[in-house]
Amino acid sequence: MNGIVHPFTKALYEQDGEGHIRVTDGDRQGVFTITGRWLSGDLRECDPQLCGWVGGPQIGNHRVTPAPAHTTGR
Repeated sequence: MNGIVHPFTKALYEQDGEGHIRVTDGDRQGVFTITGRWLSGDLRECDPQLCGWVGGPQIGNHRVTPAPAHTTGR
């Protein structure tokens, strides 16, 4: 999975494919909503701002998305 490492705690924040955020900090893991509410796991606290970033909509960026191939009708 792709995710973001928290700059201070070094915990890994990832989408779990079911609309939730899985946070892994060493041997501990927790599952949270995108607003940071705890759902399950032994890790019971997270950064709600980072949960929102990881769980929010993924919007393509014109600087990193390849340009479409242009075809001509000639």
